Amino acid sequence: MNPSLIAEAAALAEQRAPDFIRRTPLWKMPGASVGIDCAEVWLKLEHLQTSGSFKARGMLNRLLANPIPSAGVIVASGGNAGIATAAAAKALGVKCEVFVPTLSSPSKQAKLRQLGAQLVVTGAVYAEALEACLARQKETGALLTHAYDQPEVVAGAGTLAKEVEEQGGGAPDSVLVSVGGGGLIAGVASWFEQRARVVALEPELAPTLHCAREKGEPVDVPVSGIAADSLGAKRIGSIAWEIASRHVAEALLLPDAAIREAQLWLWKQMKLAVEPAAALPLAALHTGAYKPARDETVCLIVCGANLDPATLA
Repeated sequence: MNPSLIAEAAALAEQRAPDFIRRTPLWKMPGASVGIDCAEVWLKLEHLQTSGSFKARGMLNRLLANPIPSAGVIVASGGNAGIATAAAAKALGVKCEVFVPTLSSPSKQAKLRQLGAQLVVTGAVYAEALEACLARQKETGALLTHAYDQPEVVAGAGTLAKEVEEQGGGAPDSVLVSVGGGGLIAGVASWFEQRARVVALEPELAPTLHCAREKGEPVDVPVSGIAADSLGAKRIGSIAWEIASRHVAEALLLPDAAIREAQLWLWKQMKLAVEPAAALPLAALHTGAYKPARDETVCLIVCGANLDPATLA
């Protein structure tokens, strides 16, 4: 993966589906605005993306870059990748079948049905839904869209970082990125190629990259907790592992309580209704897990908003 492939993904989306991917806002504010002693904090409001998360970028690129058979497309997901695939499939007029685990939130399942996807709820966690999805794909021959571990998906995700640099007038000093299977951080790190310090953030109860770094290779880990429906991959993706080994500075863990507190802070203080996975970057700052320098510009990727608003009460 490299910046040229990411630029190609951005150009393909503009040519083939110009109204699908949104250029989401980049909020710039003094660090003090979020209670942090640093020069600036940028919030990349990717929760405003089509389908409610950054996943739309990679799923669209996967569909545009490949011929789609009559059986359509198929994907396993905790929710967001499925919603993004279903939205892209609907925009392109093709069938879509989505497998989600039982821990997928009711609001995400409802959104999938609204988009016209054929929904299959199976397995306790994402890995079990993926196993059922792969078996089904062998039967139908549908185009498989992986939630995070395909080159087209990673390149699409990387267009977010390209956009940040364009909107920011240059690269930030650091970028804080939530990690599940690793598609987003792989795309972000591939674009910046160490021109910005890319930091991985994971819940303590879903430490896929953190454990892989400890063991020196991807390993299966148990996953649970507040963000498991979007950061619930039990193993870091192979593409993300290779890229993170070269371009990701560190992998930090955050407790569920801090993630929840940051999620509520974003709602109460900034009226940003986001899911727990999107709150990890702010949680890293508020807990001191990541401490920027006083002259640092740090970018927080606010990655998704597929949640039940009632949970913010």
